[in-house]
Amino acid sequence: MSRWKPLPAELHPHVRQLIVRLRGLKDRGELSARQLAAKSGYSARSWQRYLNGRSLPPREAVEVMARIGGEDPTRLLALHETAAERWAEGRTVTTAAPESAPEGSSVTPLHAPTERQPYGRHTRAAVAFGAVALVLSVSAALLLAVQLADARAELANRADTPPATPAIVSETLVPVVYTCRLEEREGRWYAGLSRTSDTIVAYTHVGPVVAEAQCLLRRAGISTGDIDGVFGPQTQRAVVRVQKRDGLVVDGVIGPHTWKALREAAAK
Repeated sequence: MSRWKPLPAELHPHVRQLIVRLRGLKDRGELSARQLAAKSGYSARSWQRYLNGRSLPPREAVEVMARIGGEDPTRLLALHETAAERWAEGRTVTTAAPESAPEGSSVTPLHAPTERQPYGRHTRAAVAFGAVALVLSVSAALLLAVQLADARAELANRADTPPATPAIVSETLVPVVYTCRLEEREGRWYAGLSRTSDTIVAYTHVGPVVAEAQCLLRRAGISTGDIDGVFGPQTQRAVVRVQKRDGLVVDGVIGPHTWKALREAAAK
């Protein structure tokens, strides 16, 4: 189990409860930061900020963590909604001067006051929450820009053996259509794009490793749409169907057990 740093003392109890739950899911799955990043599509550095209370994780990250941990996301998302409100309130700045302050001065409290005037409260909270969401969106855009170089290199240098970790999808990737060249070797099927049996492939990944999985899914009688090497929603649904059919852990992520099922599956 991970040795976690103490959370900041100023965190609201609802925010603290959310982070503790997320830490528990990570510990339950015995995931390293790199494994969690590969499964979720969020970087290891982002998860360090989320799990140490320095940033509030976005709703999508919470939902992905619940799915990875095998937990119903409904309650966790409800807790996230409450935590997001408290997070925004904790950063609301008031410029109302107390009676003891000189006229015209302003005071910025360290924490949100426990009692507020009812009028305008929701407006201030909404503005603060919007600011937090904007910061998170900008951070995500910068992260995608950094990962774009790796994705372009992946597309420009396709080889029979892909790198251990697939690239991440981005808006500027050029569409590619792969050809499935199915063949059986010693009871296992290959599509001529990758021979991996343990590379973790998850939502938003791109490249020939994904295309290999799409070919094997199509061979098993489950459509993923075009063989384009993009792990999108349709490919994820196809993976879930295979996992349910073969009694595997249903997380929509292709790992060693799902690769084994795909390579040894009988044609449909």
